[in-house]
Amino acid sequence: MYVGTLSFDLLLGDVRSLKEKRSVVRPIIAELHRRYAVSVAETGEQDLYRRAHIGLAAVSGDAGHLTDVLDSCERLVAARPEVELLSVRRRFHGADDE
Repeated sequence: MYVGTLSFDLLLGDVRSLKEKRSVVRPIIAELHRRYAVSVAETGEQDLYRRAHIGLAAVSGDAGHLTDVLDSCERLVAARPEVELLSVRRRFHGADDE
């Protein structure tokens, strides 16, 4: 079994309120969940309206498949014009980890 996680640090574009922030972040989370069947949520910076942290996790029996899914998720977020991807942190836990 392999577990992979991604943590995205995002800078939101022309957003002036927490309500506008939700209207940008929620569709990203929903699309990641729908397209790739991953667990995803906003995990930080909830009180700042121009910043967002999104955490994502996936489990697979095949390391190659898991890497492909994480790569696809990262490309999807990076391609969104309404956000700037400041950083991505990737963690990968394999069968040999203790």
